[in-house]
Amino acid sequence: MSGRSRWPWAGAAPPPGSRGSSDPSRGRRLWPPRRRRLSPSLSVRTLAAQVFLLQALIMLILVVAGAAALVVQGRYDAQRTAEDRSLAVAETFAHAPGTALALRSPDPTARLQSAAEQVQKGSGVDFVSVLDRRGIRIVDTDPTLIGTKAEGVGRAAMGEMFTETFHGRPGDAVRAVVPVTDPGRRVIGMVAAGIKYGNVGQVLNQQVPMLLGMAGGALLLATGGAALVSRRLLRQTHGLGPAEMTRMYEHHDAVLHAVREGVLIVDGDGRVLLANDEARRLLDLPRDADQRYVRELGLRPGLARLLLSAETASDEVVPAGDRLLAVNTRPTAPYGGAQGLVATFRDTTELRALSGQAEVARSRLSFLYEAGVRIGTTLDVRRTAEELSEVAVPRMADFVTVELLDSVLRGEEPTRAVREMRRTALRASQGEHPLQAVGEVIRFLEADTPMAAALRRGKAVLVPDLHTAEDWRAQDPEGARRALDYGIHSLITVPLRARGVVLGMVNFWRGAGTSRFEEEDVAVAEELVARAAVAIDNARRYSREHALAVTLQRNLLPLGLPDQGALEVASRYLPAESGVGGDWFDVIPLPGFRVALVVGDIVGHGLQAAVTMGRLRTAVLNFSSLDLAPDELLGHLDEMVTRLDTQTATAADDDQVPLTGATCLYAIYDPVGGHCTLSRAGHLAPAVVDPQGRVSFPDLPLSPPLGVGGHPFEAGELELPEGSRLVLFTDGLIENRGRDIDEGLAMLVSAVADADRTPEETCRALVETMLPGHPSDDVALLVARTRLLDPACVATWDVPFDVEAVPRVRGEVSRRLADWGLEEAAFGTELILSELLTNAIRYGAPPVRVRLLLGRTLVCEVADGSNTSPRLRRAATTDEGGRGLFLVSQFADMWGTRYAPRGKVIWAEQRLEGAREPDPSALLDVLGI
Repeated sequence: MSGRSRWPWAGAAPPPGSRGSSDPSRGRRLWPPRRRRLSPSLSVRTLAAQVFLLQALIMLILVVAGAAALVVQGRYDAQRTAEDRSLAVAETFAHAPGTALALRSPDPTARLQSAAEQVQKGSGVDFVSVLDRRGIRIVDTDPTLIGTKAEGVGRAAMGEMFTETFHGRPGDAVRAVVPVTDPGRRVIGMVAAGIKYGNVGQVLNQQVPMLLGMAGGALLLATGGAALVSRRLLRQTHGLGPAEMTRMYEHHDAVLHAVREGVLIVDGDGRVLLANDEARRLLDLPRDADQRYVRELGLRPGLARLLLSAETASDEVVPAGDRLLAVNTRPTAPYGGAQGLVATFRDTTELRALSGQAEVARSRLSFLYEAGVRIGTTLDVRRTAEELSEVAVPRMADFVTVELLDSVLRGEEPTRAVREMRRTALRASQGEHPLQAVGEVIRFLEADTPMAAALRRGKAVLVPDLHTAEDWRAQDPEGARRALDYGIHSLITVPLRARGVVLGMVNFWRGAGTSRFEEEDVAVAEELVARAAVAIDNARRYSREHALAVTLQRNLLPLGLPDQGALEVASRYLPAESGVGGDWFDVIPLPGFRVALVVGDIVGHGLQAAVTMGRLRTAVLNFSSLDLAPDELLGHLDEMVTRLDTQTATAADDDQVPLTGATCLYAIYDPVGGHCTLSRAGHLAPAVVDPQGRVSFPDLPLSPPLGVGGHPFEAGELELPEGSRLVLFTDGLIENRGRDIDEGLAMLVSAVADADRTPEETCRALVETMLPGHPSDDVALLVARTRLLDPACVATWDVPFDVEAVPRVRGEVSRRLADWGLEEAAFGTELILSELLTNAIRYGAPPVRVRLLLGRTLVCEVADGSNTSPRLRRAATTDEGGRGLFLVSQFADMWGTRYAPRGKVIWAEQRLEGAREPDPSALLDVLGI
């Protein structure tokens, strides 16, 4: 077998005397040598032969051992299988329902013999026997043994079942014996089943030739493999002899000592087998380190433990003198020796320092990123200050205090007076602290304190050691002493600035057990405070705008509910979490003790929606003054919204939002009879709670939202008993992102279904049940409980269409006023009635009706069938008429006209106390006196 010599590294110096070296002057190559064919040396061939014989011997031993193990295992498995099968058959036969009964019969042999033979044939056992309590066979698959006594069954007679390898008569066998018991658990017989011992190994004996054949094949394969390995060894060594192998070792040794990584080989006893030059330098090993024990080299305990542990380690950093070494260890088995260890070392001292700095920088960036995520989650100034303190403790400081200007807390522009702030947030790593509490005023009066210096310079001030600093004690010496006694020893104070304006001050404190602040911490503190300042300023500006919008909204809503006697009313308005919206309500007293209830909703949120709501509410108030019916009023409101939308569409301002989609519910309640008329434009129907607490949603006509146009508005009628509650609301009460409208209506029903609740209690229950937190949409809520006017306080007369009936009616009215005890008001009332009734008969149309209503005021109504409305004017001296309505206006506190489906009603209202006195000069003037 031949091979080629190969030098593993080009450029390495050739060994002295090698044929590859030559003088450059002779034109020969220096390195590597020319490839040449070499005759394999005797030692290499001998080594290959020895390896082959050794491998063949090992394979032979392994094959023989494996075959023997298979035989033994097969024998063992066969016997266990026989035992398990025998036990299963014996148990099955013994526990069969008829076995115990047959044993107690007069002739058990006749009843069980055929069954035993069938079981023996079907189960694969060689015999099945049934014994009595004395061990006499009464049934056996071999009939010649019936009547003989079985040996070694005493344990079964005592109630124990067992398996065994039996040696004796009638033959050796693997058998199982199971007792048969009666219902009282007494042994009345035994069942034995087994396989003859000669049959147990029959299968194994049949497999022995196959096992031997497989063993021979394995030996043949192993021998061939050994031959291939030997041939491979010769090919891989290329037939190199001892000289060539030595030269290759020298080259490897040169590289081993030239690399800039320490290599150390330790044997299983802890002795150093090899240490290259770099390992000696890094570990400061002595010259005679080879063959010495690791414990004798003076290494640090951690490094020595690592080299003796025989465990795998990857880049584990350990100290060695003034160095930090990255150690990798791998256990190995050296040639001809016991288990050992190979360890490599790299000097990572400088890298470790750089890594430490990078880790610190990464940690600070992570901290600032987390702060950016956690600070400013809400648009609340106080909460944002608290988030700043929560982020900084304990990762940045042990205590953090945040002071803000009062103007910032109110949402106003920060003032230039920054010497007085209010503590807004305080966070401590422990429960107790010596610092001033939240809410107290902090004053910066001394010019030399760190806080004042930070405000003056506009940047952070570091006080590394508070024990040696005197200036910070000048502001509050006693408080400073308490802080020092508590353990606070280091401070960074940072002005909280946004857009170049100071908003407040943030102080970071460190206490006992924590290192002092360094210069590097100042930059982190300033960056943290700068991010928080932007969030606080945004929250302040939002608070200001939100306060303005809420103020506008609440000023546009009713500042108080009007005084009237027809309804007991309670209301709520809750702005949305994101700001005010366009929901509104109103309670409008109408003539005749009637009351109008209004609830509306404008699309959108913010100032624009609030302003639009104010315009619509004003329009409703104006239309209500005309005393229009609900459907007619919504028709006029729809026309107004349509005109506004047309103006919005042609306006140049793109921020204007169309009003189409605004909804409204308008209801008029009349306490005379409890009649209620309602009309709605795209709005939810109200809830009606009767005096017994039953809740219903009346089926009222539904018209499109305001501004859609092209659809008439309809009105619905309700008769409300006294004590009924009318619940008017906007959709924000029952709808949100977490529930649909049906679920909201069901919750509303459960909240108001209580007969004894007042309107105020009903409002409170609805808010607590339906709106536990900040609503996502603004909510307007109006709850009214009905009252009825006493029938004794209502008087009605049908008047013939004749002027001569006026005195008679005037007399009846005078008597009714006397019955009510209103004699003082009789003159004015008779004058008002005479003028209104005369005008109705003279200028109106039949039928004519007079009605007096007595409540908080006295109302006189004259109705006729004409739609012509009277008009107040000043009569000239030559006019024969035109003075009646002027007299009415002088004696009545209010008067007016409202239209009915047929005709009109002219009404006049007088106060009962402090009645209005007419102007004498005006009366004389109008009468021409």
